[in-house]
Amino acid sequence: MPADLSDLAHLRLEQPSEGVVLLTLDNPDMRNAMSDEMTSSWVTAIDAIAADPSVRAVVVTGEGSAFCSGGNTSWIASEPDASVDRLRTRMLPFYRAWLSIRRLEVPTIAAVNGAAIGAGLCLALACDIRYAAAGAKLGLPFNKLGMHAGMAGTWLLPDVVGPAHARDLLLTGRVVEADEALRLGLVSRVVDPGGFLDDVLDTAAGIAATAPIASRLTKIALADGGHGDFESALQWEALAQPLTLATADLQEGIAAAKEKRAPQFRGR
Repeated sequence: MPADLSDLAHLRLEQPSEGVVLLTLDNPDMRNAMSDEMTSSWVTAIDAIAADPSVRAVVVTGEGSAFCSGGNTSWIASEPDASVDRLRTRMLPFYRAWLSIRRLEVPTIAAVNGAAIGAGLCLALACDIRYAAAGAKLGLPFNKLGMHAGMAGTWLLPDVVGPAHARDLLLTGRVVEADEALRLGLVSRVVDPGGFLDDVLDTAAGIAATAPIASRLTKIALADGGHGDFESALQWEALAQPLTLATADLQEGIAAAKEKRAPQFRGR
C-alpha cells in the first residue's frame, strides 16, 4: 500500500499479519466521532484496500474507550435554517463515504471495543461480522435526539437482527450492553476486554488463511441477506463451487488436508 497512508488524519491503517488490515478510528478525545477529516481519511483508506489484492481480511476498531460515537452532532445541529435539500446534499455523501466498506470483496470485522452509537453502530452493521468487548454499549438513539435514523440504519439493522428486534431498538432508541447485543444477534461474540483486539485479529488471520477466491465468492453469496430463494442459491452454488474446484487452491487444500499441514493458498 502507498506509504502516505501512514499520515491519515484521525485514522490509523496497519497490517498486523499477512493479509490482514487493521483500521483504527483515532480521535479518542471525541470518542471517535466521524469528523470531516476522519471521513476523508476513511475514503482514502478504503480505496487503497480495495485496490490491494494482497488484503484478505479487514478489522475496524476504535482508539480509547469508544468504537465510534457516530456523526458529529455539533455539525448536525449547526445549520438550523438550512433547507432539506441542502442537508440531504451533505448527508448522502457522508453515508456513502462510510458505507464504502461494503464494497470490499474481502471479509470485514467490526471489533467493537466500546460504545458504538448511531452512525457508529451503522458502521459496525456494515461489516460482515461484529465482535464486542464485554461492557461495550450499542444503540441507535436517533429518535431520542429528535432525528430519523440515517446511514442505512433502517436497512442494516433488520438485516442483522430481524424486523422485531430492529423495531424495538429503533423505536425505543435504547442502548444495549454487549451481552444483550449477543442475545439479539447484533454481535456474534463477546470477548474479555483484556485480550479483545488480539482475539479478533487472530480470527481475522484465520480468515486470511482461507482460500481467497472461495472467501470472496462466499461473501458475495451472503450479501444483503443472501439469496432471494432456495433455487437461486442452488443456481449460484452450481456455478461458484465449480469455479473454485478449477483452482490451484483447491488442489493445495486437498493436499494439505491429506498431509495434515496448514494450506498455503495463493488466490489462483
